Amino acid sequence: MPATPASVRTARGGVRELLTAWAVDDDVRDNAVVVTSELVTNALTHAAGDRIVCRLRLLADRIRIEVEDQARGPGLPMLRRPGPDDQNGRGLLLVDTLSSDWAVTRPPGRPGRVVWAELVTTPHGTDPGPRLRPQGHPPSGSA
Repeated sequence: MPATPASVRTARGGVRELLTAWAVDDDVRDNAVVVTSELVTNALTHAAGDRIVCRLRLLADRIRIEVEDQARGPGLPMLRRPGPDDQNGRGLLLVDTLSSDWAVTRPPGRPGRVVWAELVTTPHGTDPGPRLRPQGHPPSGSA
């Protein structure tokens, strides 16, 4: 997708459409749309690139959302704790709250970064268990 504000709406619509076709639970689908919106918005705001790639994968018990950018901006996405009067800095807090896990990786063989998030697709009433973080992945959802 082009790195333009209209791509946020395009990505949200695509995720909603695919998850509806895959018969993913409404709550999970809605959360995935919010996570997608935040990840694409962050890529637009901080990556300073020309394009963004959004991927969605349906796995056995979860969905994985990946947003790849060209990482031309300074630094990596990081979970922040904004103050009550701060106008920015809450996007990754939403991602961290709505997803079972998330992180940042580098795409193989090319510049850029991939910010990914996973959401559990267990049926209502089923406890997905505690949030587990891979070794070396800070509990704050470091990016």
